[in-house]
Amino acid sequence: MVFSRTMFMISVSCSGDRKRSRPPHLVERKPKRMEGDIMRKEEAVREPLRGLQKGEVKSKDSSLPECAKLGGSEPIALHSDGDVVIGGFFPLHYVASKPEYSYNSKPQVTSCSGLYHTAFHWMMTMIFAVDEINRNSSLLPGVKLGYRIMDSCDHVHTSLRALFSLISYSKTVKKTAETENSRIQMEGLNMAGMKRKPGIISSAEKRHAEVNMPKPRGLKDAENYMKEKLTVEIKTRESSTCLNYSPVPAVIGLASSTPTRAVAHTLGPFNIPLVSYFATCTCLTDKHLYPSFLRTVPSDLFQVRGLVKLVTFFSWFWVGTIGATDDYSLYGIQAFSIQFGQQGGCVAFHLTIPTSPTVAEIQKMADKLQRSTARVVVVFAKDVHLLDLFLELTRRNMTGIQWVVSEAWMTASQLTTPDFHNLLEGTLGFSFPGVSIPGLKEFLLNVRPSPKPGMELVNMFWEEYFGCKLEFERDRSEEYETNIVKNYKLGSQNNSGFTVGLTVGQKILFNISVDKNNEGAVKKTVCTGSEDLSYTDSSYSDVSQVRISYNVYKAVYAVAHALHTFLNCNSTGPSGGLCEMHSSFTNGQFLQFLKMVNFTNQFDEKVYFDSNGEPVPLYDIINWQKDSKNEISFVKVGSYDGSAQQGQQLQILKNTIVWTTRQSQVPVSQCSAPCPPGSRQATRQGEPKCCFDCLPCADGEISNQTGSTECIKCPEYFWSDKEKVKCVAGEEEFLSFNDTMGIILVAITLLGFILTTIITIVFHSFRYTPIVKANNSEISFLLLLSLKLCFLCCLVFIGQPSWWTCRLRQTAFGISFVLCLSCLLVKTIVVLLAFHTNVPASRGRMLFGTSQQRILILCTTAPQIFLSTGWVLGAPPFPFRNSNYQAITGKIVVECKDPWPPGFYLLLGYIGLLAFVCLLLAFLGRKLPDTFNEAKLITFSMLIFWAVWISFIPAYVSSPGKFSVAVEIFAILASSFGLLLCIFVPKCYIILLHPERNIKKGMTGKNPR
Repeated sequence: MVFSRTMFMISVSCSGDRKRSRPPHLVERKPKRMEGDIMRKEEAVREPLRGLQKGEVKSKDSSLPECAKLGGSEPIALHSDGDVVIGGFFPLHYVASKPEYSYNSKPQVTSCSGLYHTAFHWMMTMIFAVDEINRNSSLLPGVKLGYRIMDSCDHVHTSLRALFSLISYSKTVKKTAETENSRIQMEGLNMAGMKRKPGIISSAEKRHAEVNMPKPRGLKDAENYMKEKLTVEIKTRESSTCLNYSPVPAVIGLASSTPTRAVAHTLGPFNIPLVSYFATCTCLTDKHLYPSFLRTVPSDLFQVRGLVKLVTFFSWFWVGTIGATDDYSLYGIQAFSIQFGQQGGCVAFHLTIPTSPTVAEIQKMADKLQRSTARVVVVFAKDVHLLDLFLELTRRNMTGIQWVVSEAWMTASQLTTPDFHNLLEGTLGFSFPGVSIPGLKEFLLNVRPSPKPGMELVNMFWEEYFGCKLEFERDRSEEYETNIVKNYKLGSQNNSGFTVGLTVGQKILFNISVDKNNEGAVKKTVCTGSEDLSYTDSSYSDVSQVRISYNVYKAVYAVAHALHTFLNCNSTGPSGGLCEMHSSFTNGQFLQFLKMVNFTNQFDEKVYFDSNGEPVPLYDIINWQKDSKNEISFVKVGSYDGSAQQGQQLQILKNTIVWTTRQSQVPVSQCSAPCPPGSRQATRQGEPKCCFDCLPCADGEISNQTGSTECIKCPEYFWSDKEKVKCVAGEEEFLSFNDTMGIILVAITLLGFILTTIITIVFHSFRYTPIVKANNSEISFLLLLSLKLCFLCCLVFIGQPSWWTCRLRQTAFGISFVLCLSCLLVKTIVVLLAFHTNVPASRGRMLFGTSQQRILILCTTAPQIFLSTGWVLGAPPFPFRNSNYQAITGKIVVECKDPWPPGFYLLLGYIGLLAFVCLLLAFLGRKLPDTFNEAKLITFSMLIFWAVWISFIPAYVSSPGKFSVAVEIFAILASSFGLLLCIFVPKCYIILLHPERNIKKGMTGKNPR
């Protein structure tokens, strides 16, 4: 948006033969055209005005050419004289044609069309407030407040043109005799001693000038009288030529953010306050660009925060957005999208409505909205922008969309017609707090047209509102009618003229035809101005809960209170309690007073501006509901206070809300259904984060909320339940006596113990037989005892580990096995000596007798005892809950942890050393006679022993949890059974089944078999 060119396109005619000149800072400077984001557009706005900074505005230099506006370029204004005049801008029309400049001819006046009744309501509220202040003796005593109100047409060009007409009064070029007479008339007033205060409009002077004018005697005299009176009106206002000494202390306006930015940017360097009642764009908060801008409406910054809280409150995280091309929509949608995304929301689509959309564009937007899965749509646009789209959606009978809207059209009665009921019922959104202003309705209904100059806007409204042509009693000048036609294009042109019309839905409010061959001749019914507004029903006469009008009302009172302080109206000096009249409002003095305004109005609301010129951010949350008359009513269902603490800002009465299509439940808008507890979201590649698949949580992880994005890992020693929704204490796993594996191992252990016991009984019963005596019965019984201990120590490994079992299990295993191998070692040595020494009393048998055998067993067993004792005392194993296997099995393994692992391997290594010596000696005696070759049996048992324990080590290391304990028990049992079966079962076979071989000759092998 580049409006700098328009700002300086006021047509001028320089006096004398002086050539036109341009300010030095504007020479050879062209407005920059920049595309991209909004901040780059700001540069295009800022660049042409870099020369108009504070301190650079100087007083008028008499040596410069003196320029004046060309006659006929003055826009229509509604004005009332006063000692202080405030300006006002209202979008009385909402369609303005784009101006075209050739720079070779006089610029054409921008035409406007499309009367906006609501804006006329706002304008009359300003007049009502001014009238109320003038009747209030305690506010601005002795000062009459006037106004000059102009139509902004909701467009940048028309707003700037109206602005310069409002505050930069120049001499009007007129060469008629009537103007000269009025100048003489004014000079006569001055010579009569009437003294005027520069910059202050004296209503007494105005009335005196009117009294001294010649009275009209005929129709022509009446026309001359009206022209002279209008000229005097202009002359009394044209007392200053520089913006720095503006006769207007403040301006009330505008409604839209885009033209407001243009006007605020122009007024800023001159410190002329602009108080807006409806421009909510966050961009206007920048005090570097808009230093004199204030507003009685909260910034969209707070509204956006509230809208985000509102949609997330109802769990709407998949929404569409609709906006227009103006700053209000651009900044609002941008801020909403960013903050909504930070809360986890996604924008399914965004529709931008052009300024003048074609039928194809409207249908394309309707198709996109209809195809979308988003059932909630957030709208940041005005009702006039949405009308075509809503008509298309209504034609398609599209329902089921939950509209969430900003304050721009939340209370727009234009969209509450029956045609839109099915589409818009249940709409939810923000609106400004509404009040009922006493006396306003009567004031609005008592408005009447008048032929007096300055009443053109009221007359135009009257004619368009009632669809008629006003006819006054011979006192309506032709100049008025011509001015109306020049400034406002009332409809579309055809061959015979043009047609004026305003259609809302299917209802034609008026339809007027104008013949272009008869300039200004309007073919419609005649009205006198006495028509009754109370019998009409429109947004103009609706004052049940005024909202934007209340902002206008507060803006006017804020200016009045600032003037009250600025003019020292509370002083008790020579003025006697009246206000002191100032010559002008210079150097931003009044702006500072306006910024410091702080008062409480009649509605008990505190009115003030913060450091950014913003009011307190208060909103009502409105719901569109049908009443008993089947009409849409605006029902308050909540509120939002942007200044409250977090958690207390949004207040919603959920049970009072009527949803779209009268649903009983809150509408659902989602791309993917929320993941249930026990699962997590997995975003689909290339799609928004709100579109996802649901994956179950892994073992040991949970999600206990709907819509979880991640699963939570359970703490140590805890595990997820079957549904993966909560963490429970981890199931402890150990080799229990109740397990199937535990029962089997216990049964095998008992079997081994019982079998060893039976063999012991058999050997004890036949202890005097040769086969028992030949094998050293004492060592045999000791060997059987050690085997019993080997079997019994397996029971210590089964069951939940405890303090004593952890210390006992490895110690019992190590000592019992070493004892067993020591006995085997002694038996092997005895067998070798027995067959290598034939003399019973030989020296060899004497050297390795019973006592020596006992000493050898003791000496080979003692190291293991010392090692086990030192290990248990120094670094004893202890019960430990091992969670390393929890991710695999989901269980916590309760085991005995060895703080010193080498202890176990030393114990096992010593057992292996003894087994190797036994195997070596037994291997040397393998060729002894078969009748009694116990060395072969020992060799075979040692081979089994080695095979078991060699395979045990890798199996033990790789087995998880309780299986490692089972592997160790299996190794103990296998090796124990190998010794028992290989050494003692053959002897029991001879003892029990072949007693004939159990003789001394059979043992020596000298008798044949």
